[in-house]
Amino acid sequence: MMAAPRDLRLVDRLPKVRGTYRANANLGQYTWLRVGGPAEVLFRPADEADLAVFMAGKPADVPVTVVGVGSNLLVRDGGVPGVTIRLGKGFTDITHDGHIVRAGAACLDLNVAIQAREWGLSGLEFLSGIPGTIGGALRMNAGAYGREMKDVTLAAEAIDAKGERQYTTNGALCFGYRHSGMPADWIFVAAELKTESGEPAAIAARMAEIQAKREDSQPIRTRTGGSTFANPEGSKAWELIDAAGCRGLKRGGAMVSEKHCNFLINTGEATAADLEDLGEDVRSRVNAKFGVELRWEIKRIGVRLEGGK
Repeated sequence: MMAAPRDLRLVDRLPKVRGTYRANANLGQYTWLRVGGPAEVLFRPADEADLAVFMAGKPADVPVTVVGVGSNLLVRDGGVPGVTIRLGKGFTDITHDGHIVRAGAACLDLNVAIQAREWGLSGLEFLSGIPGTIGGALRMNAGAYGREMKDVTLAAEAIDAKGERQYTTNGALCFGYRHSGMPADWIFVAAELKTESGEPAAIAARMAEIQAKREDSQPIRTRTGGSTFANPEGSKAWELIDAAGCRGLKRGGAMVSEKHCNFLINTGEATAADLEDLGEDVRSRVNAKFGVELRWEIKRIGVRLEGGK
């Protein structure tokens, strides 16, 4: 097969779909940190079948990156090569069969918790404290307030790199701390979650308690993401960061939150490089003081601009 001409636009090499392609699409607007360069091509599939057609037909040399609502995402200033996929309306159905809730990968975690509450189904309240989507929660085994996805996931559905549908049960998902063992090129499209019967009023009270704790302890009214670093075994990242003298530390327009120092804040003029470099500075200081290598929990994608910007 002949190589594609160098002057052929990427979008012209992609398979025909029912969803939309958009070249040079601004990705920063989709992230909570509000920074970052463009996607070479942004693909919004119409539904699961459309996504499968794309994956089966895309050129093998084209990289694919999947993003959600950008709550735990840092897009580097040079943008993201290849195709960036953002699941939308076709992946937001929430249904239930008895105590099993089925949620599309683009469902907001909060919306799943709310719908379960309306059905009188308990066990998913913790999702109301996780900013993001079900797809991202599956990928990173998201958790908060004593529970995580491995505790409630019965099975997950995904589209693999060949466009084939995969159905995987909990044990095969290989959940670990803020991690699942599924191939990186699988795209989650839905999850089956287990619940139990509960009183809507009691469920609502627990969700309100979680929201109050978030408001009290996290800088959720700022341009921030989720937790920047995963907790090392036996320690809490924020405590190490604080003890290393990083609370309020700044670089350009980026700052370590005064309220909760495992959160980075865009004070208004930060670049992605400011935020990433500040995070690396924090990691270096914690390692120098405690010999602990903090692991990024925020997902960083794309390329840096020349000169470190």
